[in-house]
Amino acid sequence: MATILLTGFDRFPGAASNPSGLLARKLARIRRPALANVQRVAHVFATSYVAVDRQLPDLIARHQPDAIVMFGLATRATRVGIELQARNRVRTLFPDAMGFSPRRPTIRAQGPARLAGRGPLTRLLTAVRATGVAAALSRNAGTYVCNYCYWRALEGAASPDRPRIIIFIHVPTLRAKRHTDAKRPFRFADLVKAGEAVLAVVAAHLQGAGPQLPDHDGT
Repeated sequence: MATILLTGFDRFPGAASNPSGLLARKLARIRRPALANVQRVAHVFATSYVAVDRQLPDLIARHQPDAIVMFGLATRATRVGIELQARNRVRTLFPDAMGFSPRRPTIRAQGPARLAGRGPLTRLLTAVRATGVAAALSRNAGTYVCNYCYWRALEGAASPDRPRIIIFIHVPTLRAKRHTDAKRPFRFADLVKAGEAVLAVVAAHLQGAGPQLPDHDGT
């Protein structure tokens, strides 16, 4: 049975709430025929560099996932963003939820400028758009804890084929119940629809029902 590790984050400075953690937990519980033979494990990180460093390696070692699907909040986004790459950059002037700010602007000194996401990224985009949810591929995962987590997951992959899929998806801020701003039309149900579409593609890929090489190189 294939295993998918689903992760999200808790709230952070500047965001009153963060739907990514709730989304990861929701997707771990849903029951769909396409996911019948897929074990899903959800974890919600504190939005903290230390939390990622301490918990992510343990989660990978304990569950040995075939895929890691990570979600995070992009407060200014107007659509779901499927991140093509993690960048070797970090913001030094904006503290995480624990008040910590990195001292240097790179994650890995002398490391590559970027690490490509691992998986059928273009097919994920097509699947999300088919649900009616606005989505796009993105080459900029930011310089905060989301990008840092993506980098650490890709950097820490034990081998070229496990986890076979490592992806990060940014979700927008949800609209308030009476919010009519067209730039923020997202409800939690929209994120769930998008997440289900992502999981269906990932499960099919893991179970051999689709092309087994990434359909985008992340560059």
